[in-house]
Amino acid sequence: MAHLVGHPAEAIMQLGGEAVDGGLVVQVGKTQLRYHLSCIEDLHKMLTDAGDWMPLGNADEQKPAAAGTVEAWGRADDNPVGGWYGIKKGLRGRFGSYVPPVLEVLGLAEVEHSAKNNRMRAI
Repeated sequence: MAHLVGHPAEAIMQLGGEAVDGGLVVQVGKTQLRYHLSCIEDLHKMLTDAGDWMPLGNADEQKPAAAGTVEAWGRADDNPVGGWYGIKKGLRGRFGSYVPPVLEVLGLAEVEHSAKNNRMRAI
């Protein structure tokens, strides 16, 4: 388990093992967001292939994601899982908020931490 401190909120991350479905669990307050564990490797590969900064974007599941953002990729039909990386219906959004800091903590990406319009890139 690791603590993610910073934008967008302080969170706790758990990978595999005890995590439900062997996935990635990000807990923010009392809310647990669950993502397929492959999202870490898949996002890193996509960013590496892109070779440049990509806007994070972030949107709840019920709202559309801006095109060309990490959030849009995390729910796109043409990503490696063929749709949502988020596992629990109703909490599948916010991929662009909660997964990028995980890659940052793991040393796989650089993430901006401005008030808005943040971006990330693979390292």
